[in-house]
Amino acid sequence: MRLFLALIPPPALRERLGELADAAHSRCGGRRTPDENLHLTLAFLGKVSEERAAALVDWMHGLAVPPGKWQLDAWGHFRGPGIVWVGGSRPDPALQRLHETLWDRLEAHGIPGRPSRYVPHITLLRRAGRLDADGLPAPALAWRYNRLELIHSINNGQDVRYTPLARSQAT
Repeated sequence: MRLFLALIPPPALRERLGELADAAHSRCGGRRTPDENLHLTLAFLGKVSEERAAALVDWMHGLAVPPGKWQLDAWGHFRGPGIVWVGGSRPDPALQRLHETLWDRLEAHGIPGRPSRYVPHITLLRRAGRLDADGLPAPALAWRYNRLELIHSINNGQDVRYTPLARSQAT
């Protein structure tokens, strides 16, 4: 099973992110992330056995995420894969701490894969033909979060579907 830990935007924010994705798609091309797949990855776990996934589900039920607020006010891109994203113009200390804390706990459970660098972002496009955000509407969104989800990424060869397996406790 291919798994990751993510914050899932509430419906109104997801709708606004979808509007930004539409604007970016019309300017940059590429493959647009479907609204139902918009999220902020905090830890990509990769392929995990069913047994390990079941243990992670149990772990998630006891996990509490400190509430936070993330300001999304900048466009960005990753040149190699042609990804266009929105995120914060400045590092967010609370998201960085959450990311680090999660990886400390995951590694204590024997799960490897901590990245050397973490850039909080929401991927709106993949394989974009243009990576220029000039002329796109300025993102000015506030995301209040307090719950994390364990997501199973299912790729059937045509599209990717995300299925939540577990949620942390709401705080």
